[in-house]
Amino acid sequence: MHKLFYSPGACSLAVHIVLEEIGAPYEAEVRSARNSEGTATPDYLALNPKGRVPALTGVGGDAGGAKGLLTEVGAILTFLARSHPEAELLPPTPEGAARCAEWMSWLSVDLHGVGFGQLWRPHRFVDDPALHEAVSAKGRSNIEAAYDHIERILSDGRDWAVPSAYSVVDPYLLVFWLWGARAGFDMQARWPHWARLMEKVKARPAVTRALQIEGLA
Repeated sequence: MHKLFYSPGACSLAVHIVLEEIGAPYEAEVRSARNSEGTATPDYLALNPKGRVPALTGVGGDAGGAKGLLTEVGAILTFLARSHPEAELLPPTPEGAARCAEWMSWLSVDLHGVGFGQLWRPHRFVDDPALHEAVSAKGRSNIEAAYDHIERILSDGRDWAVPSAYSVVDPYLLVFWLWGARAGFDMQARWPHWARLMEKVKARPAVTRALQIEGLA
């Protein structure tokens, strides 16, 4: 049985949703990422030296942490989808799988690591507190540009992020939709095509369950 280490409302939400979609038994443990209060403890760093969530146990191999621990959203989502092909969360074609990887890489690096990193964690970019406000402002600008790009992609009439089928990308997009609301963006008015997709995602029973478990619904 896998065990998920997550922080409510963090990027780990996408993994939590996919675990619910799969339907196999799993355990979950909260490790709050807020101010690193749950991810910088000695016991967690011994397990996962990166000190981040999500982390998933029960996966062959290791990458510097505990044996069998897998980290990074895109890697975990891909592993779960490929381990449970009956859930149909990853397109069966090489092109479709590549498009999922394309989405997840960009969301993880550009939108999460850069945009929201600058907005909410400016100290990771510059040490001088006097510069933190400027870094956060640049993060907000980068987020808006990324959100505009997501809207352009979804405006072509596609039914899901990777056309023709719900995939691991759609719950990952939900994370950034919720973060945008937290950051004060008028999500519904500014990005209506994305809004329509998110209504479909939130209507899925597995998504509802994960949001309820994390206290987000």
